Amino acid sequence: MPMPVAFRETEIDGILEVVATLHPDHRGFFSECYNREVWLEAKFRETFVQDNLSLSRRGVLRGMHYQIEPYGMGKLVRTLSGSVYDVAVDLRRGSPTFGKWLGRELTAENGLALWIPSGFAHGFIALEDNSLVYYKCTETHHPEAERALAYNDPEVGIVWPIAPEIVSPKDAAAPGLCDAEFNFAYQPAGKRRVRKDA
Repeated sequence: MPMPVAFRETEIDGILEVVATLHPDHRGFFSECYNREVWLEAKFRETFVQDNLSLSRRGVLRGMHYQIEPYGMGKLVRTLSGSVYDVAVDLRRGSPTFGKWLGRELTAENGLALWIPSGFAHGFIALEDNSLVYYKCTETHHPEAERALAYNDPEVGIVWPIAPEIVSPKDAAAPGLCDAEFNFAYQPAGKRRVRKDA
C-alpha cells in the first residue's frame, strides 16, 4: 500500500516538499495530512507543539519571520484555501546556501506543503483573497526570541510573483541580512530516505 505522504528534497538542504495523497470522490476528497507513526517511518523525527492559522487577502505579505535559538522554530506550512507564494531564506552560518532563498506556490489544489526547519526566515504573500494558511510548529511562540528579515533585502533578492500591497509596520522595518540577528549553525540534514510513492 502506498504511503499517504511523500517527502521530496529541494535545492536547499533541510527544506522538504511534502505531498499528502488525496482520495477524491463525488463528495470531495479526504487526505491524511499528518500521522506521527507514518512520518517516523519516513525518518521525520520532529515533534510539533503548536499549530497556527492565518487568513490573508490578495497582496498581503507576512514575513520574513523566525525565532533565534534556543527557541528556533521549524514549520510545516500548507494552504487550506486560496494560494500563497511561500518563501524561506537560509540563515544558517556555514551553510553552502547561506542567504539563499527558496519559494513555492502552495494552493488548496496542489496539496503541496513545505517543511522549513529552524534556521530559516519564513514568509509568504497571498496570491488570492481568502488565502488560509495552516502551519504546524516545533516550538511555541516566544516574543523575546522573535526576529525578522527584510522581505525586500536586495542582498537576498527574493522575487515575489506579485507586488506586496499590505505589509505590517514591523515587517516593513525589518533589517537586511547584514544587520539581522540570528544564531543558527549549519548541520547537514544527511541522507534522508525520500519516499517516491505518494
